[in-house]
Amino acid sequence: MAGITRFEDFECWQLARKCQQVVYKLTRNPSFHDDKDLRWQLRKAAVSVTSNIAEGFERDSSKEFAQFLKVAKGSNGEVRSQLYVALDEAYITQDEFESTVNLLQETGGKIAGLRKYLLNHIKKSEVRP
Repeated sequence: MAGITRFEDFECWQLARKCQQVVYKLTRNPSFHDDKDLRWQLRKAAVSVTSNIAEGFERDSSKEFAQFLKVAKGSNGEVRSQLYVALDEAYITQDEFESTVNLLQETGGKIAGLRKYLLNHIKKSEVRP
């Protein structure tokens, strides 16, 4: 993480932001008009991903950051799960579903990789010579 001074510099945050933009675009579709709860929940979960990455980084603690990344990854999975509902209800197309899920899976992988790096860093710093 050397050289990273802002949460905006993390690739996982950048990807999560793209996911958030896609979710907002999809949920503007009139098909979501009568399902305000799903629209609201999808948006809330998508915003949670970027927000938790940002908040965790700003805590200035690797241990806390790792915990917030865990929450962010969970929210990322929540968005993926809710997209199945949107697909099943024909609010989105199969192509929209697949491209968005692929982006979410990439994002989740980047979050997991950063979390793994932090946890390894924490373990190494706890080892005493």
